[in-house]
Amino acid sequence: MRDLAYLKLLAREFPSVKMASSEIINLTAILGLPKGTEYFFSDLHGEYEAFVHLLRSASGIIREKINDTFGHIISEDEQMELANLIYYPERFLSKYTHQGKATDEWKKIIIYRLVQICRLVSSKYTRSKVRKKMPKEFAYIIDELLHVDYRDYNKDVYYSEIIHSMIEIDAADKFIVALCHLIQNLTIDSLHIIGDIFDRGPRADIIMKELMNFHDVDIQWGNHDISWMGAATGNPACICNVLRIAISYNSFDVLEDGYGINLRPLSMFAAHVYRDDPCEKFSPKILDENIYDAVDPGLAAKMHKAIAMIQFKVEGQIIKRHPEYKMEDRLLLEAVDYERGTVTLEGKTYALTDKAFPTVDPKNPLKLTKEEEELMHTLVVSFRHSELLHRHINFLYTHGSLYKCYNSNLLYHGCIPMKEDGSFEEMMFDGKAQYGKSLMDCIEKQIKKAYFLPDGDKEKEDAGDFMWYLWCGAKSPVFGKDRMATFEHYFIADKSTHKENMNPYYRLSVEEKYCGQILEEFGLSREGSHIINGHVPVKIKDGEKPVKAGGKLYIIDGGLSKAYQSKTGIAGYTLIYNSNHLALAEHKPFMPNKENTPKVYITEKMANRIRVADTDLGKDIAERISDLKELVAAYRAGVIKELV
Repeated sequence: MRDLAYLKLLAREFPSVKMASSEIINLTAILGLPKGTEYFFSDLHGEYEAFVHLLRSASGIIREKINDTFGHIISEDEQMELANLIYYPERFLSKYTHQGKATDEWKKIIIYRLVQICRLVSSKYTRSKVRKKMPKEFAYIIDELLHVDYRDYNKDVYYSEIIHSMIEIDAADKFIVALCHLIQNLTIDSLHIIGDIFDRGPRADIIMKELMNFHDVDIQWGNHDISWMGAATGNPACICNVLRIAISYNSFDVLEDGYGINLRPLSMFAAHVYRDDPCEKFSPKILDENIYDAVDPGLAAKMHKAIAMIQFKVEGQIIKRHPEYKMEDRLLLEAVDYERGTVTLEGKTYALTDKAFPTVDPKNPLKLTKEEEELMHTLVVSFRHSELLHRHINFLYTHGSLYKCYNSNLLYHGCIPMKEDGSFEEMMFDGKAQYGKSLMDCIEKQIKKAYFLPDGDKEKEDAGDFMWYLWCGAKSPVFGKDRMATFEHYFIADKSTHKENMNPYYRLSVEEKYCGQILEEFGLSREGSHIINGHVPVKIKDGEKPVKAGGKLYIIDGGLSKAYQSKTGIAGYTLIYNSNHLALAEHKPFMPNKENTPKVYITEKMANRIRVADTDLGKDIAERISDLKELVAAYRAGVIKELV
């Protein structure tokens, strides 16, 4: 029998045999239901418009449900109008009202159609679960409408009167909005984000807001997320990196309007120090226009170079502080001959494409000038005191991890570091070599120390430096390359120096043998399990496929970021895992007010329909049932007295 103290605690929740038995019956019934639909997204990179659309449309699945239900009744245009109403109910109701389309008769028809779609997407859940997702204001009415038998004339009249009354009291619009949000909510049961919410795109903060409002979400941190998390700890190198990337992609809105980061000191510093320097190599990529904080491209280029130079300095200081990182080859400011305008890499000398270094002291190139020190102090304070940023970073910590094992799937962003011979790469922690799962666990502990240890703690500062290492270190599982060639991209024309070699994982993991090895390392079976990975864009236009290793490996970074779409040929993937199959939704580049429904195709059919009993949730429920049975036995044996 369970510990008596535990059973007594359980008895407070279920104070009688009747109540405990009722819960056993309820939970047992849930075990027999089909598993909920899981959605997997990767590498969102601030593309909030595309992501919000995919989330609201369930990556095209709601459009499929409309076709399944009404394809033989209403036209293609009407189906598309209904879909857009479900995705953006407030916007489209306003539009229809303005156009005079939102008549009482139209509202009756729309409510009927929405109830039919809602009935379809709620069919795999208990009435209790569906009721919990309903807005309280309309819960009773929605519940009644979902379970109406329209063949019963009396009932039909009753429900018609309900809808007539709502229209009469001017509540129909709110009811339509409530139904649309419920359909969205029921279509996606749980959401997995396989890393890289931040950088490149315009508004990662809006994506974070959407995720925080979602009912069931987990995040596996990517290298760009780690960089922002490190910046929130106050680590100067991470702050410089975040600013450098944002400025290079013209993403000023996310910094200033989104997170309230004060960039005026940086703009003033850059305008003064680089006033005679065109900073041509640092011109930003204009993929999106800033709405709230338009910055002149010439000034943006100067700001870009200013923060990049500070970054190279503070990164060099970290490398000096941590010889265990073995990154001395990245001390490139010390490898520059400032008189000749050259840099020496691996014994070979290259001419610099930009030789203007007004803030660098050739005798001590890693030392910040007094003005740079003051600027960095201001920027650190700005990052440390951004309330919204820390709300979002806290969410990343509470809902995130380096990896996740769930329903026979292993989720992580980058890689499990490996050696050329297929063995796992090692890192030393507290004098002990760690690899595979234990390495990931040790790294996750360091990530948490960087944020949660008290300020001034040496261990916190070291962990903050380690966050930077995770951004660009050779053994980092979220980076997965031998080096970050940022300096070479800026200052050396020879493209052979720009090459960043991928960890052997990326060559080996496409083979079933090594996928099986990784799955077993994390306690999963070789058969029926999958690795779900992001980080490396799949170049469909070059013939690459997202499903590898005989179906064991899914790489779902297909380029949601505009920066990658010319290379991939598409705009990313959603992996959809329901009770019958695994499917990939192949996204089109997002175009506002255009048809954006992804192409969905099944990649693996389940031999038998997966029930809740077959899932990790089912294991938890089964354990709960076992506990409740012991409680009932304790009641009946008189060991615990019923309280009601």
